[in-house]
Amino acid sequence: MGADVVPISRRTGFDLRNPVDAFTAISREGADVVVHLAARVGGIIANMNAPGSFFYDNMQMGMNVVHAAAMAGSRLLLVGTICSYPKDCPVPFKEEDLWNGFPEPTNAPYGIAKKALLVMCQAYRKEHGLHFGYVCPVNLYGPNDNFDDSTSHVIPALIKRFVKAKEQDQKRVTCFGTGKATRSFLYIEDAAKAIALAVKDLDEDELINLPGCPETSISDLTRIIARHVGYEGSITWDTSKPDGQPRRFVDGTRAEMLLGWEPATSLESGLRRTIEWYRSRSEE
Repeated sequence: MGADVVPISRRTGFDLRNPVDAFTAISREGADVVVHLAARVGGIIANMNAPGSFFYDNMQMGMNVVHAAAMAGSRLLLVGTICSYPKDCPVPFKEEDLWNGFPEPTNAPYGIAKKALLVMCQAYRKEHGLHFGYVCPVNLYGPNDNFDDSTSHVIPALIKRFVKAKEQDQKRVTCFGTGKATRSFLYIEDAAKAIALAVKDLDEDELINLPGCPETSISDLTRIIARHVGYEGSITWDTSKPDGQPRRFVDGTRAEMLLGWEPATSLESGLRRTIEWYRSRSEE
């Protein structure tokens, strides 16, 4: 779209948990728009092992960025998380359901920190005239994902596990949970397009869901990944591990209406591209 994009992160010398760093980075660049993508994220086990850190880091980064953007006179797009929705939210999740219950306990500190920032943005609009938008994507995946054993989400974790099982000719792969939980997954290129459209056009108080593929059980996801990897062994389930939220699937009506956007990449196609990318990196 012709924008001059300037990344701000610890790699560029700024720790957004530090309010001075956040304000210095944003005010120095004179940004027309600030897109807040920074987060401390991880899968279920990572969230359970460090709930305080997940809350603190995400709350601190978000507060500093919102305040700095408002003081610098920049417009803000904040990217939230589907983890903010109530545990037993009716499916498909609608934006008006966000406050109708407590999030799934395994990732509640992360989810609450993220949706508290929506309230902060609304308050800063009233007091400081902050122009902002807030989008809430379903589970993201794709090339350049995090494949670390201790912090990865379900798709990269499964891809890594099945690629290794295929290479080592393992006869059995054990996966976490029961496999009955459902998720919707959004390919990263589709998410990037939605975020770019929101940067251009979105300026309103309420969040907008960014939907992904049709609701898919973790067991079906596992079988699809195994098939694309070429793994033909057996799959078992460790039911001592948590499933997390029972179901996750959002209504995308507002995204289509306000942004003219809907996801274009099928789960099969997105997984194939992600597996190809991971294998190409593993061979380097």
